[in-house]
Amino acid sequence: MNATPPAPFPLVEIAGDPRARGRAHGEGARERVRLSAEHYVAQLSRIGLTRAEVAETALGFLPALDAFAPDLVEEMRGVAEGAGITLADVTLVNARTEVLQIAQRRSGGRDDDPDGCTGAVALPETTADGALIHGQNWDWKADCVETSVVLRIRRTDGPDILTFTEAGGLARSGFNAAGIAITANYLECDRDYRATGVPLPFIRRRALEAAHYALAIRVVATTQKSGSNNMMLSHQAGEAVDLECAPDEAFILHPEDGLLVHANHWRSPAALSKLRETGLASVPDSVYRDERVRRALAGRRGRIDAEAFKAALFDDFGAPYSVCRPPLRKESGNLSATVAMIVMRPSLGLMEIAPLPALNRAFTQYRLEMQSAPAAAAE
Repeated sequence: MNATPPAPFPLVEIAGDPRARGRAHGEGARERVRLSAEHYVAQLSRIGLTRAEVAETALGFLPALDAFAPDLVEEMRGVAEGAGITLADVTLVNARTEVLQIAQRRSGGRDDDPDGCTGAVALPETTADGALIHGQNWDWKADCVETSVVLRIRRTDGPDILTFTEAGGLARSGFNAAGIAITANYLECDRDYRATGVPLPFIRRRALEAAHYALAIRVVATTQKSGSNNMMLSHQAGEAVDLECAPDEAFILHPEDGLLVHANHWRSPAALSKLRETGLASVPDSVYRDERVRRALAGRRGRIDAEAFKAALFDDFGAPYSVCRPPLRKESGNLSATVAMIVMRPSLGLMEIAPLPALNRAFTQYRLEMQSAPAAAAE
């Protein structure tokens, strides 16, 4: 990696109907969208897929996507138009986890650099100012520091959204003007990739479009997925839940003593009695990462502020296999790292992000105007 500190992630504001939102995204982050798509095309070519095979695999998700969210497919068409690339390329960005896993399984290999992450929520009773804090470290390919953006999505049919995502993607970590926040972590089990489900950015985006916390939970818990994933949802009023999602079932974890922390291994006793964990070969460090963060936050219970929350996520025990990961070259040749630390305080309409936090502790603030409490509760 370049020794120069990474630039802040650009903010792109989008509005209008789905096609117009997509075009604004594609035009406003054109080079990053193109780099994002090319990054995954190149990675898949190293596995042995031709560009035509990559496009065919990505577009194979369109029937499920059209059935689930035709408006978001229309938004992807707009992204493709704005960035001057194909719909297949934009679909690849939004289904990259699924396409990469399918390609790895076809080639007989396994991903040695999964989409890791350590996420946490501190409920109001644990924080210094009574405001919920929700955040995570996103562990993935270090190159994505140059292919990610923050979207501020202005909507007329629901709450506005602020989300950090890969350029061309619909959503990753974020919160909406109704005070609902989401982060996500890699999980893996023996039920994965037996059937085609909805790619994860579509699920995260639909959850962020919800005006009600209950409806966001329903989207995450009940939508059929291709592979496993862990998603943490919170509400600014002081609620949080962790959903360990197999492709066809979700298992619930609630906060303990006002804290909710999750890394990349299954923790629900119900889940572990029904499925087989298959991801620890790729992320053995998961078993201590969540405990390190939980202990750090518990030691500050009642006094947790943004700096204490960040300090827990900056933990470097076991580096480079740490909560905050410096760049590490994997066997595949990919350079892996904590790409971004994202810290959200939805009640304040505030998101802070540091790119490559193991090397850089400069945060940029991004803001969203929040609804009043009565508006947030309305149907």
